[in-house]
Amino acid sequence: MMSKKLWGGRFQAETDQLVDEFGASIGFDQLMAEEDLLGSLAHVKMLGKTGILTTTEVEKITAGLHDLQRDLAAGKLQFSKANEDIHMNLEALLTERIGPVAGKLHTARSRNDQVATDFHLYVKRRLPKVLTAIKQLQTVLLQLASENVETVMPGYTHLQHAQPISLAQSFLAYFNMLQRDYERFEFNQKHTDLLPLGSAALAGTTFPINREFTAHELGFQAVYSNSLDAVSDRDFALEFLSNASMLMMHLSRFCEELSLWVSQEFNFVELSDAYTTGSSIMPQKKNPDMVELIRGKIGRIYGHLMGLLTTMKGLPLAYNKDLQEDKEGVFDTVHTILPTLKIFTGMLKTMKINQEQMYASTENDYSNATELADYLANKGMPFREAHGIVGQLVFKGIQEHRNLQDMSLDELQAASPLIEADVYHELQPKVAVERRNSLGGTGFQSIKQQIKQAQLLLQKEA
Repeated sequence: MMSKKLWGGRFQAETDQLVDEFGASIGFDQLMAEEDLLGSLAHVKMLGKTGILTTTEVEKITAGLHDLQRDLAAGKLQFSKANEDIHMNLEALLTERIGPVAGKLHTARSRNDQVATDFHLYVKRRLPKVLTAIKQLQTVLLQLASENVETVMPGYTHLQHAQPISLAQSFLAYFNMLQRDYERFEFNQKHTDLLPLGSAALAGTTFPINREFTAHELGFQAVYSNSLDAVSDRDFALEFLSNASMLMMHLSRFCEELSLWVSQEFNFVELSDAYTTGSSIMPQKKNPDMVELIRGKIGRIYGHLMGLLTTMKGLPLAYNKDLQEDKEGVFDTVHTILPTLKIFTGMLKTMKINQEQMYASTENDYSNATELADYLANKGMPFREAHGIVGQLVFKGIQEHRNLQDMSLDELQAASPLIEADVYHELQPKVAVERRNSLGGTGFQSIKQQIKQAQLLLQKEA
């Protein structure tokens, strides 16, 4: 007795139920139902254009596919594990509606190039959404930078006060990280914009197909030039996961800073109630849960990248069933990074900045020590010697619980006669920031130039 599977011609027994359940991908690849129908519509149109199918056959299949599209949009389609994947499910549903002519749709194609096409289409159609979401977050960061050019805060190395900086410099640093993310996802489109359809199982087809026509119908820029590569390539998915990992790494770094900034010890910013939660036992708590959750979700994105890299590393050409494991991680990554970007954008847009507290944090530390060393260097003293003198003054201040600007001129001149009364002006945190106008520096003029460049960049890419 022949198997009832669509591929069951040579099989004399049905597959074990556990095998059906274990091998089925319909539980997740149904997310590509829309892409599968789009691919089929383009494919059948090509089959008609090349004369492989008759006009009547094309019209009947096309009408059936449009009918499935409407039901899919209305949430009326029911899928079965017995039909394994989205391709077989839709073919079975099409057969139910239009009869055996539905089987002609699969002429000159295989599930191998069909699934690769669906996957390319899925990523291709979501990349613009990711790019838009990144730009929206960059726009908020740029607005915050514009509003905080002269907001002075401690700059850190090793999470220790290092030098005072403009808060805008910090926002612009993340703007630049996101710009690199944007450019990586933008380039990702090049390798996603290749059409595998027409490669069939692995070796192409004897039918007189027109792959360029199908590519044009689906909006692809080019077709794969090698059929073996076409059905087995998942570089575009790996690039997407790699890019997403770096994006989430950047957001996670920002979250780490925000989690410190909202603490009582820092009190630099306050997040809106709309993006925080409370405690079930402590009434006073306002927890930065979204900050922590975004930081936590990076683990799953890294995991998806490593999972697919590991799956791909040992696969011989061409298609192997292992490639069924390529999609869930990408689907989950899309469903993670898009809301993450939107939440981050809203969280920053509604955040309150405690400018006074930020500035106060720079007045009770030694982050102006480099200013004093530079002051002496400008007077002709070798910088390394100046570094040692200022280090001794810092040690003295720590012992006596005094800052450099609190020491008398006599005390400072005892360390070096080159120090004059004008030093107190240069030791002010705002002055220390304002003067650092080297290219890319934190000086106010430098920051304004960086903002101008960022604005031009956003306008260019709009």
